[in-house]
Amino acid sequence: MNYKTIPEAFIKVCEKYGDRKPAYMFKKDGKYVALTYSSLRESVESFASGLLRMGIGKGDRVGIISENRIEWIVADFAITAIGAVGVPIFPTHTAKQEEYIFNNCEAKAIVVSNSYQLKKLAEVRDNIPSLKSIIVMNKDFVTDDKSVVSMSDTINDGNAYLAPGERREKITELALSVRPDDLLTLIYTSGTTGNPKGVMLTNENICANISQITDTGLILEQDLLLSFLPLCHAYERTTGYYSAFAIGSVVALAESIESVGANIVEVKPTLMTTVPRLLEIIKRKILTNIEKESKAKRKIFYWAMDIARKYLDATEKNIVTIPLKAKYQIADKLVYSKIKEKTGGRLKKFVSGGAALPEDVGKFFHGIGLLVLEGYGLTEASPVVSVNRIESHEIGTIGPPLPNVEVKIAHDGEILVRGKNVMKGYWNDPKATAECIDTDGWLYSGDIGRFTEKGNIKITDRKKNIIVSSGGKNIAPQPIENVLSQSAYIEHVLLVGDRREYITALITPDYEQLKILAANLGITYENESELITNDKIVGAIKGDIDKLQKDHAKYERVRKFKLLSQPFSVENGELTPKLSVRRHVVENKYSDFIEEMYSN
Repeated sequence: MNYKTIPEAFIKVCEKYGDRKPAYMFKKDGKYVALTYSSLRESVESFASGLLRMGIGKGDRVGIISENRIEWIVADFAITAIGAVGVPIFPTHTAKQEEYIFNNCEAKAIVVSNSYQLKKLAEVRDNIPSLKSIIVMNKDFVTDDKSVVSMSDTINDGNAYLAPGERREKITELALSVRPDDLLTLIYTSGTTGNPKGVMLTNENICANISQITDTGLILEQDLLLSFLPLCHAYERTTGYYSAFAIGSVVALAESIESVGANIVEVKPTLMTTVPRLLEIIKRKILTNIEKESKAKRKIFYWAMDIARKYLDATEKNIVTIPLKAKYQIADKLVYSKIKEKTGGRLKKFVSGGAALPEDVGKFFHGIGLLVLEGYGLTEASPVVSVNRIESHEIGTIGPPLPNVEVKIAHDGEILVRGKNVMKGYWNDPKATAECIDTDGWLYSGDIGRFTEKGNIKITDRKKNIIVSSGGKNIAPQPIENVLSQSAYIEHVLLVGDRREYITALITPDYEQLKILAANLGITYENESELITNDKIVGAIKGDIDKLQKDHAKYERVRKFKLLSQPFSVENGELTPKLSVRRHVVENKYSDFIEEMYSN
């Protein structure tokens, strides 16, 4: 992949394929329809022309708040084609989060998907002085605000603004004038404390990462991908969107995360980028469904699973016997093939990123013949740093570095990254940039790791206190903990949720406040320990937590919590001398409570 900018890639790939094959497939009226490269280019040029008429130009920041849909792709390509800077965010963000991000980057226009997103943005619209225009993908809105327009009207305005020939010439000229060091996008990611920071990724950063990814041979021109991860997330943006487009793969958009199971059968993909959470759900469903089957079928299934484990272990040690191979082939015909049919029957591999893949999940899929290649990255690296290769796959690792990506392990074990894919820096935050990238260009990942004998990287710990959910969402615990600590009943709170589906919390309560609460509620007790198990007390604390976290995104909210009988202390090693909570110590000590919150 020799493209120097995303706009150049867009123009040349569209010219290469034209109407010869689909660029994208998406659901319309209940059926998948195809959009060719030629049709995509026309839509992008029309919308880009509409943005120009709106006064959007090179360097202007344009937000996108939308679920995955073809209009998201059209909007993004149009924004980049005219040299503007895309600022996509999760549609689950709260109005306050949107206010901070779009104020911080001084967004001039924002594209939203529907009336719900428009209403949310309208709550803080007056607090974003740079915002001049809002474009709504759907026509399901009613407003008197003249600066709010539909996407279709913007496209019509673009068509009226420039005639077809003139439009193509103008947009192509602008697209090819974009330079490699021009800013392509701002992706806001959670820091360990405070507000999110805008990661500045240039065209060169993203194009370098695309080249590094495609050089591995893991994405091929003949591949058909089913895309379901959020396009606003750096992982899907670069891998399942830009890289797939640049190499000429066909990408089918899933209707939603919930519909992936049905869409995968319809689309029959050959490759999927995923996060561990989806794989965990698939595995759990398989195990749950088998328990509903007859005793005979259950016996065959678990025999097949045992054969899969033995075969995988023997393969890794290169000691597969003929009898074991024969048993594996029988198990494949009876069990594994039935499971693979539910992924469309053509799936060659999953590429998993965004969060760590539990080894048992990787072994389960690999054992039944569905390869899961785990990779690793961070937004600041555009984002992919490493990924397992088919020929040197090692479960429990994140593979070797990508071609032309340097990785070294610092003296304290931290993984350092260097390459053209490393970000330009944080938006308007040179101090944070200097703390993250040293003078030699090494990006400090915040993860602790080592190289295995096979040359793959294995992450062993986290240096930074960022929670990465099993769905790949980055969550900074400290700001949330600070908010929840405003409750009079909470002394210390520690968020848990790394590699998990949702956030939970361990709480040490303020017993003096609990006593006052108990008196007010008419609760009698013989000793203080009874207070933390009283339903009324627990309900009151839950009510406080719900109120305090109302402005947090859904994935940042505490779903369950456990009240602890003993306060954290320096003597027990739970607090540092500065009275900061030692997360690993507390999580290890109360691991049973943590597992209980995720098992019920």
